[in-house]
Amino acid sequence: MSKILPNSLASPELELLGPMLDHHDYGWSASFQGLTLRTALQPIFSISHKRVVGYEALIRAFDTDNSSVLPLHLFGLPTTEAENVLLDRLCRYLHIQNYSSLSEQVNWLFLNVSPKVVASGRQNDSFFGQLLERTGLPPHRVVIEIVEQPTDDSAQLREAVAYYQQLGCLTAIDDFGAGHSNFERIWNLSPDIVKLDRSLLTRAIDDKKARQILNGIASLLHQSGCLVLLEGVETHDQAMIAIDAGVDFVQGFYFSRPSLDLADIDRKTPDLEQLLTDYKSRDRVQLDPTQQITDFFSGFFQSAVNQLRTGQTLKIACNELLTHHAVSRCYLIDALGVQVDDTLLSASSSHNLDPRFRPLENTSSADWYRQLYLKQALAQPDRIQVTRPYLSITGAYMCVTLSLAYVHAGQMKVLCCDILANPEAGRRS
Repeated sequence: MSKILPNSLASPELELLGPMLDHHDYGWSASFQGLTLRTALQPIFSISHKRVVGYEALIRAFDTDNSSVLPLHLFGLPTTEAENVLLDRLCRYLHIQNYSSLSEQVNWLFLNVSPKVVASGRQNDSFFGQLLERTGLPPHRVVIEIVEQPTDDSAQLREAVAYYQQLGCLTAIDDFGAGHSNFERIWNLSPDIVKLDRSLLTRAIDDKKARQILNGIASLLHQSGCLVLLEGVETHDQAMIAIDAGVDFVQGFYFSRPSLDLADIDRKTPDLEQLLTDYKSRDRVQLDPTQQITDFFSGFFQSAVNQLRTGQTLKIACNELLTHHAVSRCYLIDALGVQVDDTLLSASSSHNLDPRFRPLENTSSADWYRQLYLKQALAQPDRIQVTRPYLSITGAYMCVTLSLAYVHAGQMKVLCCDILANPEAGRRS
């Protein structure tokens, strides 16, 4: 084995850390308080690219008998802030040394950094730029992960994160959605990537509302200028949820486990092509029911529009539609978005109105111009439009809206029909 020896150009930090690293046939290791530290890499995949785009570096510790030591025990060893910083820097040095030795020349290396270490100040971590220079790893290939937890000095945390960004590194918020997560840190730190905690995924498995929240969080993060990574994906069904949520990257045991065998890490690639094929063919209707709803109701809906074109009243034209138990209401809107006449309720809706939302029931002359279903209908007259499930303001229940713009007596009108997204559940109660 060989060690990294200090040199006259190295910083004091590098001179201290260098002798703690050893080279073996399998790569580099480090020594810390009697334990041997090694690098494990877990691939991170882009769903759209269908390939690996990065690796998260994870520390693995072993005692003198080569028995595995829990990371919780390893990071519980430091008793002072200085030791905590030393261990953090040693792990990053080890990971970068190992990653720089690989033939991989494109993808990212994700490095975990404790918020306590980061928030201890820019000066305390100034060695990192010199470390990248010494190992030859370009800064743009490094993603610095900040664990999502509170810190005592948010201003100093912002300064430290800015330091990594100025170096040319990408930054990521880790474990978003667990514990202390909030969007304030996203706005303050402007990370390039946000890693969603596995807890969001596990809730979404059996809870449709949680799945909608997961999709909404991913969408909001995208609007904030962040790429989104979902970690902890362990099953095929969870992979389907990840794809449907619109996240950019995935990580987890389903795709690949962390491996100490760094030389063969690229050979363990899942079949993302087949996964996407499964999503398109088997789960499209299940994950997005709007097409199924359109196919079922389009004949009834088109018939109602045809009758309205001839001058028939709304009540008579929509009579057949309103007999279906999944239909909630029908209403007409003019080209300016203002509702024409009162809303027609189906018999089932009339009997199941939630009295708590009675102030929202009367929609006569309501203005729906902001609604996407109206804008889509006006942009494409004579074509049925369908929304994704959303929360209706008229009763606080999930629904899908069919809409179609037509002309009668020289005036453009839009017929709308709200259909319960979950008829069995009925109204909120």
